[in-house]
Amino acid sequence: MSNNLTIRERCFIWGKRTYIMGILNVTPDSFSDGGKFNTTSAALNQAKTMVAAGADIIDIGGQSTRPGAEQISLEVELERVLSVLELLRPIIDVPISVDTTRSQVAKAAIAAGADIVNDISGGTFDAEMLTTVASLNVPIVLMHIRGNPQTMQKLTDYENLISDIYNFLSQQITNAIAAGIDEHKIIIDPGIGFAKNHQQNLEIFRRLRSLKNLNSPILVGASRKSFIGNILNQPDPKSRVWGTAAACCAAIFNGADILRVHDVQEMQEVTLVADAIFRN
Repeated sequence: MSNNLTIRERCFIWGKRTYIMGILNVTPDSFSDGGKFNTTSAALNQAKTMVAAGADIIDIGGQSTRPGAEQISLEVELERVLSVLELLRPIIDVPISVDTTRSQVAKAAIAAGADIVNDISGGTFDAEMLTTVASLNVPIVLMHIRGNPQTMQKLTDYENLISDIYNFLSQQITNAIAAGIDEHKIIIDPGIGFAKNHQQNLEIFRRLRSLKNLNSPILVGASRKSFIGNILNQPDPKSRVWGTAAACCAAIFNGADILRVHDVQEMQEVTLVADAIFRN
């Protein structure tokens, strides 16, 4: 695996430490913080708070991807993402990713100052996504999913979970490179909670290191998710911070490079201690 990626004069040296991607949902219906940051001022304040707490990347999403989420129109997604991005870009200097499965949103967001495309479909929902990202010459996060947010929780029957994830990501890496994306600008995500049940999510953590053979940095997004709620018997996602901390620590131990989280300050402390133990 290439040992670095430079974005906006920031060097990401894979394997040296864990990087934090702070979640900024500008949606009314996300599972954890829906509606909390879907006004421009609230979103800007949250982004500034996350940067001050140590976020290395801010991930802006205008389309909820929680189980059962309805697909919004292209126009609504563009308006949500761009209204925040255009105000945020001039006031923060960390890289910004756009969480979208639509090539038109990716293109508009990069033009407005975003730096990375984070696609939960791994480039499969929009036939133009990979070629668009190639033309934009930006990094892409390819995530594993089956179905879509409305159907994925019914699609958890795997012959071999880890092999299926590995093979999907391997194929999408191949497709991305064939489309013209630089192999060193590809990040992979096993898709915790996306078409995976409780036990399958736990298995991904235990066997995460097997994805290292794909030679791409690994992003893990476990923050506040329902498998943590199941373990803790905690229905309120905002009360799953300690459980998220344990999951993040396990992810780092098993080879994660980036953690996508809601609670940046707390997870920054987790990564500092975990990195000191596991990486040095």
